[in-house]
Amino acid sequence: MLAVLIDPDKAEESSLKSICSMANELPANFILIGGSLLTDGDLEQTISIVKTNTNLPIILFPGSSSQISNQADGILFLSLLSSRNPEMLIGQQVVAAPYLKKTSLEVISTAYLLVDSGIQTTASYMSNSNPIPANKTEIAASTALAGEYLGMNLIYMDGGSGALNPISAEMIKKTRSYTSIPIIIGGGLNSIEKVKTAYESGADMVVIGNALESKPNFLKELIPLLQSFNN
Repeated sequence: MLAVLIDPDKAEESSLKSICSMANELPANFILIGGSLLTDGDLEQTISIVKTNTNLPIILFPGSSSQISNQADGILFLSLLSSRNPEMLIGQQVVAAPYLKKTSLEVISTAYLLVDSGIQTTASYMSNSNPIPANKTEIAASTALAGEYLGMNLIYMDGGSGALNPISAEMIKKTRSYTSIPIIIGGGLNSIEKVKTAYESGADMVVIGNALESKPNFLKELIPLLQSFNN
């Protein structure tokens, strides 16, 4: 499966329409909307434009409890299990819970794991947490398994926005061998080969975000690869 990640801070209407058009052609499975830090962007307007240009499910990927909108179809209810920061483990979730209860959003419990990508990302800085070292596959796998035992529905392993390196094949394989729930991989997937490696290593879904800034046609280039896995 494939998800396209849109950061409201980086989204202009023309680029949003183009991304939606390509996502419809693939077809992609989901549109994720959100970011670690929302400053100048307009979450509601971004969702509205996307909804006008695609029928794909829109899932919120929130950087904080303030990024909630009933316009979307669902939300990844993230707990940053790789962190030891209680605010990211449970604090923001407690703040968000009563607001979510009033919406019609599908709430998807998600174990979120930040992995070192060779550069400090906004996600690691804003969450005040150390990412899992890139070579410590057993830590990632054990953390994912803990998430499954805690009853979470998904594992999201992320190098963060602007990741220098993608999550390694070895880490994905180790995590896949430990857990039976779906694994999402994001961060640093800016080439066909890197996406292919993620799928072959055990990813159930990959997330493409920053790559579209430098390669606007990257989604189209993925079509043959997706067809090879899904045929």
